[in-house]
Amino acid sequence: MSITLLGILAGVLTSSAFIPQAFKVIKTQRTQDISIPMYSLSTTGVLVWVIYGILIGDLAIFLTNVVTFIPAVIILIVSIRNYRVEKSEKKIVVENL
Repeated sequence: MSITLLGILAGVLTSSAFIPQAFKVIKTQRTQDISIPMYSLSTTGVLVWVIYGILIGDLAIFLTNVVTFIPAVIILIVSIRNYRVEKSEKKIVVENL
């Protein structure tokens, strides 16, 4: 196996790692156990990699991180939205006591 092929395999596996979780979050809308700080840091880091790939003109870095960024940001957005809804629902319950 060549080093380039190994790099491509690593990029594909790493980039696709978020996709199953994104599909599950979209399907179930359940995000209670997802760490918003972890996804915030990870998504920000991936965005920086995208920018870095653009700046140095490296298509492989750019593409693999765009593929990673899309499902990661979906998970993050749904998690934040659900957290806010859950928090406001708890506030309403407490106010009605």
